[in-house]
Amino acid sequence: MPRKILLAWSGGKDAAWTLHHLRGRDDVEVVGLLTTLNSDFQRVAMHGIRRDVLLAQAAATGLPLLESMIPHGSDNHVYETAFAATLSEASQRWPGIDTIAFGDLLLADVRAWREALCARHGWNILTPLFGRDTTALAQEMLDGGLRTYLCCVDTQQLDARFAGRLFDAELLAELPAGADPCGENGEFHTLVEDGPMFTGPLRLQRGETVLRDGRFAFTDYALTDR
Repeated sequence: MPRKILLAWSGGKDAAWTLHHLRGRDDVEVVGLLTTLNSDFQRVAMHGIRRDVLLAQAAATGLPLLESMIPHGSDNHVYETAFAATLSEASQRWPGIDTIAFGDLLLADVRAWREALCARHGWNILTPLFGRDTTALAQEMLDGGLRTYLCCVDTQQLDARFAGRLFDAELLAELPAGADPCGENGEFHTLVEDGPMFTGPLRLQRGETVLRDGRFAFTDYALTDR
């Protein structure tokens, strides 16, 4: 029997591609998604994705979504407490589950932090895409039919004009030297609209781009009936 696992879901391409990858394996079964949201703004932390868009993504994957809510400006202690409570919720829903997958690609320190965090609560982690060449991985995502937008850009690393852009070959060709093709150094975050992990595409409408904290350019996307 495949081992039941959770997937940390940000709404972005790395989490989505991790789900696609895991569904191609026969030793694990992703049974649910876990997302941390800002309870004050009802958006995904760092990505700025609206909660209703997130729920539409979860519906398109066919998986239940567990939400870990934290107030705006929370410190690591508040984050960990909420995260642990959501892991406990998962344990009650799926007895015996003890593993959560993340879409980490390159940053060993981030992976080690996640591993230590989960270990404190009796959980293991999987990072199936970790160590992949990000240039090849970005092309694999495009070839595989992933459609995603840059919903947040760190303007200290990348020009704000990239905010709201479609993640495609043209964008990859325009990235400055030193920028990671998958944004693994925090250059950008993405919002997935369609891909092989979805039963069908989301219908999204692009809104305005706003600079937050004098640094991060967030482009809003909302669900539309059109």
